[in-house]
Amino acid sequence: MTPLSIVFLVGGLIALVLGAEALVRGATRIAARTGLSSVVIGLTVVAFGTSAPELAVSVGDVVRGGDEAGGIALGNVVGSNIANILLALGISAAVGGSLIVARRIIRIDVPIMIGVSVLVLLMSLDGEIDRLEGFVLIALLLVYVTWTVVSARRSNDDIPLDLNDELSDEALTAAPVRNDLGFIAAGLALLIGGSQALVSAATGIATELGVSDLVIGLTVVAVGTSLPEVATSVLAALRGERDLAVGNAIGSNLFNLLAVLGVSAAVSPNVIPVAQGAIQVDIPVMIAVAVACLPIFANGHVLARWEGALFFLFYICYIAWLILDAADHSVRTDYGNVMLYFVIPITALTLTVIGVRSQRKELSAR
Repeated sequence: MTPLSIVFLVGGLIALVLGAEALVRGATRIAARTGLSSVVIGLTVVAFGTSAPELAVSVGDVVRGGDEAGGIALGNVVGSNIANILLALGISAAVGGSLIVARRIIRIDVPIMIGVSVLVLLMSLDGEIDRLEGFVLIALLLVYVTWTVVSARRSNDDIPLDLNDELSDEALTAAPVRNDLGFIAAGLALLIGGSQALVSAATGIATELGVSDLVIGLTVVAVGTSLPEVATSVLAALRGERDLAVGNAIGSNLFNLLAVLGVSAAVSPNVIPVAQGAIQVDIPVMIAVAVACLPIFANGHVLARWEGALFFLFYICYIAWLILDAADHSVRTDYGNVMLYFVIPITALTLTVIGVRSQRKELSAR
């Protein structure tokens, strides 16, 4: 373990914390100025910003050309989407307490996330995602963002922004809007730079410890591009902006599917190849994680600590499966059978019961 790796590791962590703080502060103040709720800002401005590392990695992969180019682009999007829900929201809820889920997230954004995830699976069934399909995803992105902002101004369903002294009219008037935009720009720069430094350091340390490149790619790099979402959501939860944390994760997933994958397919000189493993395992897992959000979010419109811990536990189980599969370990079949036929069905049944009971309580209260 070289001193340089330690410097990059510590520096990356510091940059992530400072970047998340600046981004949340700037985005919250912009929300107060525009009259939009923080959940809408999280679904759009913050989500697009924290998806920047995925966009840079994926586009960089496809523009380099070659027959193998494009595989990282899809894997990066799918892996990041799984991490955003199970890791980012899981840690945010477990550390920051129950996260508030706006009604529009349950009624609109999660169903859209599920629908787009299924659409990507359908596009992938022929083993590739071509340029035309990329432009379709980009068009859907433009429609989603425009409709989200317009509908938010007409609806009162979102959780109102908590206007503390820092966000009062007097405080906002005293400071120019360029300061808030500066916070957002600085926050994004620190998040991107911090995540790259952390991934570089972790990869170097893992290599020195003898961990294979394949396992490093499946774990360190995949988690690395999701670190901005994790840092932003956790800090938003700790600062009390618990709806911003949820909006950031869901919005980032939509931007990953529509913007990152869409732009990558549109600018790629070749089609984006889709491996059979992704069609059979990883994309279905991404869809299952998206579907799991509905009953959990509908349970009192909060993501409780124990539910966040459950998300995080499932992410650990998923990473364990990736490592066992990559190493071709003898126990991977037994592990997969236990997860497929025991753990997942019981969890799905539990979440369904929770969702049904929550809906009954909400209907009876009306």
